[in-house]
Amino acid sequence: MADALKAQGNKAFQAGQFEEAIKHFTDAINLDPSNHVLYSNRSASHASLSQYDDALQDAEKVVELKPDWGKGYSRLGAAHHGLQQLDEAVSAYEKGLTYDPQNAALKQSLNEAKQAQSRPQRGAPGNMFGPEFMAKLHMNPQTRPLLSQPDFMAMLQDMGKNPANMSKYLGDSRLQQALSVGLGINMMSGDNFKKEQGMNGASASATAGQEEEEDDDDDSMPDLEPAEPVDAAQTAPAKAAPAKPSKPAEPEPESEEQREQKAEAQRKEQALKEKEHGNAAYKAKNFDVAIGHYDKAYELYDKDISFLTNRAAVQFEKGSYEECIADCDKAVERGRELRADYKLVAKAFTRKGNALVKTDKLPEAISVYQKALTEHRNADTLKRLQDTEKLLKERTEEAYVNLDLSNEEKEKGNQAFKEQKYPEAVKFYTEALARGPPKVNPDAHKLHSNRAACYTKLGAWDAGLKDADECIKLKPDFTKGYVRKGHLQFFMKEHEEAMKTYELGLSYDKDNQELKEGLMRCQQAINKFISGDASEEELAQRRARAMSDPEIQNIMTDPVMRQVLQDLQEDPRTAQKHMQQPQIRLKLDKLIKAGIVRMG
Repeated sequence: MADALKAQGNKAFQAGQFEEAIKHFTDAINLDPSNHVLYSNRSASHASLSQYDDALQDAEKVVELKPDWGKGYSRLGAAHHGLQQLDEAVSAYEKGLTYDPQNAALKQSLNEAKQAQSRPQRGAPGNMFGPEFMAKLHMNPQTRPLLSQPDFMAMLQDMGKNPANMSKYLGDSRLQQALSVGLGINMMSGDNFKKEQGMNGASASATAGQEEEEDDDDDSMPDLEPAEPVDAAQTAPAKAAPAKPSKPAEPEPESEEQREQKAEAQRKEQALKEKEHGNAAYKAKNFDVAIGHYDKAYELYDKDISFLTNRAAVQFEKGSYEECIADCDKAVERGRELRADYKLVAKAFTRKGNALVKTDKLPEAISVYQKALTEHRNADTLKRLQDTEKLLKERTEEAYVNLDLSNEEKEKGNQAFKEQKYPEAVKFYTEALARGPPKVNPDAHKLHSNRAACYTKLGAWDAGLKDADECIKLKPDFTKGYVRKGHLQFFMKEHEEAMKTYELGLSYDKDNQELKEGLMRCQQAINKFISGDASEEELAQRRARAMSDPEIQNIMTDPVMRQVLQDLQEDPRTAQKHMQQPQIRLKLDKLIKAGIVRMG
């Protein structure tokens, strides 16, 4: 939801609808108050309306949330500059460059702020084309290009000297647009406004070309760093006479830095177009063509590692896994140098891990996936890590399988058991299971049964019970498993559960003597409690175990049963009446066998 509002805000901003943009960004912030990008975009919108105090407040929030983000200091400097706080603006730009030394916008804005420091403010009072008017034109991405047009600046100078001359320029759509932005006077029709947007290159497509499959948290808002407010007299040639549109003044030559920035911007735009062509070729499975476009994109502009990660994805699809790994390594290295988005770096690690899995280098792949997760915790990467760890474990176990060695370990375990060396027997049976696990060893259930017998001798009831259950699970008709489990339950004083186990075993072998004897022992033990022959200590132990049984707990908290127990305590003769009800009789039997209720 916040991303959708952000997109609406960006669209409104690019259309020059700054108040609407502020509304969208504010709604998005209410949903996601920790998103620094939203504050950055709202700061730019406030600055475009010359609301510099609000712009400064948002910019300060940006650097608070993300102090290592260069664009945050660009917003902060722009707000200070708009408030004519030039020392603070310079300080903000310089601090931003410590985090992003190659940021061309910060460099340019710092240069403009320093120039403003060294120049006195000019512009006669009452001049409608004074510093504030010029600052608004510079802040607006749709009118900023007009300030570099000599004939337009000469026009403003002429009107500044004699406002009556405005009438002869009103037919110029550029003036209409400038008055709309600088003075808030809407003198343009919708069609003319859109036409001027096209003339001044305000198309949002200039920033298109984000990497497919990547989440891009950076905003697409332009850098709106205000230059020093200047009037027309400062910008026009010093000795220019009142110029007519037909006699433009000489353009001011570009600095070397400006030419480099312009050339870099052009290369970046060309590179993004090459990337778009590469993405289209990739989708069409023209992999070699896609690689060619990504190669060209990176040659033109090597400050975007998505060109490398996209090329790695193509190499992966081609089955060129070593080339994929090389591209991912290069993307990580270059990303570190550029301080690229951690999500892009994580993507490079993940793609490398995928290629390593394909080349059967599972331990190395696991390590790379873990590095990816330290950069950005992603559900897809986490699942790939877990799947790879599971695959490595399975292969390690498969490589360890040897049925001949498993049988040898089993015989060692049998011999140790006969010699009553039960700990050693457990060790041998465990190794036998490792060498011959159930999926390849049809006799694995016997190993679990034998180890359960060892645990019974050692008094390790819980461990033995797990082995007995596994034995029954692997071979349900193997009666020895029920014997092992029943014995363990009997020793654990779980007589009712042991009886159920013995009875289940007898359903497979009704003549099994061990099962019959076990069933008889359980019945005798239960009768001992029913007849009152058990000692108080035995009764107390039995009651304690029973009260941990969820079924007993439910019976004891049942309001009907609580009333029945109260009746029995007050008048034992009511037992006969209650026992006539089947449900109550079953519950009372359960309580009697558990030693909680004594009859007679």
